[in-house]
Amino acid sequence: MIVGLWLKSMKPIAVGCLVVLLMLALVVALLIGSLVSSATLELGSSRAKLQEEFSSKVLEPAQKQSSAKIARIDLDGIIEMGESEDFSLHSAGSKLEAVKASLKRAQADPAVKAIVLRIHSPGGDVTASDVLHRAVKQAASVKPVVAMLDGMAASGGYYVACGASRILCSPTTLTGSIGVIMEHFSYHGLFGKLGLGSEAITSGQYKDILNGARPMREDERQMLKALVGEMYERFLSVVADGRKLKADALRNTVADGRILSGNQALAAKLVDQLGFIEDAYEEARKLGKAPGASVVRFSQHEGWLSLLRMQMHSWLRPAQTQVHLGPLPQARLLPGIPYYLPANWLH
Repeated sequence: MIVGLWLKSMKPIAVGCLVVLLMLALVVALLIGSLVSSATLELGSSRAKLQEEFSSKVLEPAQKQSSAKIARIDLDGIIEMGESEDFSLHSAGSKLEAVKASLKRAQADPAVKAIVLRIHSPGGDVTASDVLHRAVKQAASVKPVVAMLDGMAASGGYYVACGASRILCSPTTLTGSIGVIMEHFSYHGLFGKLGLGSEAITSGQYKDILNGARPMREDERQMLKALVGEMYERFLSVVADGRKLKADALRNTVADGRILSGNQALAAKLVDQLGFIEDAYEEARKLGKAPGASVVRFSQHEGWLSLLRMQMHSWLRPAQTQVHLGPLPQARLLPGIPYYLPANWLH
């Protein structure tokens, strides 16, 4: 009764504003409830939930009423661990876990007779490339996997492809770049000109090994070279094992970091044949013994709740202030992290 008298005493405009605020509060409450409910479902996801998270698009229909399928999975962009929002370090690309999940789904689907993994990637960090290579190799032990190297499949991108049953590329594909790179940004010379200095208190002589405020010591340089060398030897063994080539022969020829065209890669036996995506489909049908199979793209789709969560995450993310030092190059890689990337991706 008191609330009724209070509402009567209010002006119509005020009552309308109050109603709008109440409706907005209700909508927000429903959204929060939906987010909590969605998060709970994701934590306890079942096989049915996993199926719902994937979308399948028919790229080529089946022939002769065949029920067999060729699964196409796309790997685009920088290969990184975690929730990467950066592909060419400027635009969104494939996430490591999404590609792994698509590979697992293709393995579990009895209608899928073979997999085509289309790769368009300059590479990425060492561990992420190694994790994805293992996932591809595991899939190839269950069903044939044909790696189709697109416009660029260099360094870590080629590393991943070495887990496949067969590798194709076009004549103009850029590939190779077998090697490891680690960036160190040195600015002690600039500090000296500006009258600035930096002092690090460390627990050991190598704790600030990549401190750009001072010159790198020769013992530090040798230590980092040994680390990069170890990563390189692993890369070399992956290529040698996947391509049935001798590691020493690779080390003394094309495994020196050089970029190769598709024709050059074929001559070096880094790929099995030249072709295009349609040729990869046919090769997968041949290896999977499914001549009339359809081609279906497997990918994870984002529902409206997932998109809303991503938007809320961006809203809640703390603001970052960036300082650009005039014409100096902006480092695009994390210092001290080894990468399977071509050198031109440093800046």
